[in-house]
Amino acid sequence: MKSKGLAMTIIFQAESANYGESLGNISALKKISRNNGDQYTYISRQAIRYNMMEQVGENPAPVKAEGSGDKKVIQFLSEATITDYPELDFFGYLKTEKGTQGQKRSAKVRLSNAISLETFKADLDFLTNKGQADKVGENMNIAQAEIHRSYYRYTVTIDLDQIGIDGQVEIDNKEKSRRVQKLMDTIALLYRDIRGRREDLKPLFVVGGVYDVKNPVFQNVVDIKDNKILVDNILGVIDYPGIEENTKCGVIDGQFENTSEIKTELHAESVPAFFKDLKEKIDAYYESN
Repeated sequence: MKSKGLAMTIIFQAESANYGESLGNISALKKISRNNGDQYTYISRQAIRYNMMEQVGENPAPVKAEGSGDKKVIQFLSEATITDYPELDFFGYLKTEKGTQGQKRSAKVRLSNAISLETFKADLDFLTNKGQADKVGENMNIAQAEIHRSYYRYTVTIDLDQIGIDGQVEIDNKEKSRRVQKLMDTIALLYRDIRGRREDLKPLFVVGGVYDVKNPVFQNVVDIKDNKILVDNILGVIDYPGIEENTKCGVIDGQFENTSEIKTELHAESVPAFFKDLKEKIDAYYESN
């Protein structure tokens, strides 16, 4: 099977979508810092993976708890294979077993963290349970939670030629295509439930395609300033051989200040049209191999 990689970088907008460890009565968002001191919130790749597999509509791979006490390890059942479980096919596994070297499969669908494109300003939400406390005439409890609404960017890369193949096991190409296309449908309408909210993670802007290289082509160049996609950054990498002719772009009309420029310079179409084109390329690849 000819080596092919799918790569796409996505921008969506969300609010306070991934909390880390609390500090006292303050719920802290997951954050990273840059050298200049700016802080950016992020949604971990593990959280995004969880939401994808929760919504993809396939049977979850069965797991078991091995060991005892604090040393218990949760892992996939040794008899579970990629034939029956796309989760193992997409994201790999590590199965340990006494007296053996275990079984291992690396991820074929790789996700980056979704990192905010706007800095965190240390905003806090003041929380109480007054409505419940009033029912029983008690004093309310007080807590605070960090909040941040921002555009976020993440990248998906897929080794298309390695989907559905695991040692001596190989599923047919029609099933490979079905699985990857279903994952595309899930990403196109992805959401995340957190703290009584449902955050919409579907793409507002997306750029990518199916390439002969497996580089996450646009991961470090897609950015926003003053509600404008920085088109020149993207044009700077499109000139690499084999990239421009295989790249598509999708944008939600009117979401960004420079939608017209995006359509003119990047030949952007609607986001649903982007995913339709991408699924056709996926299907054509598996049909031709």
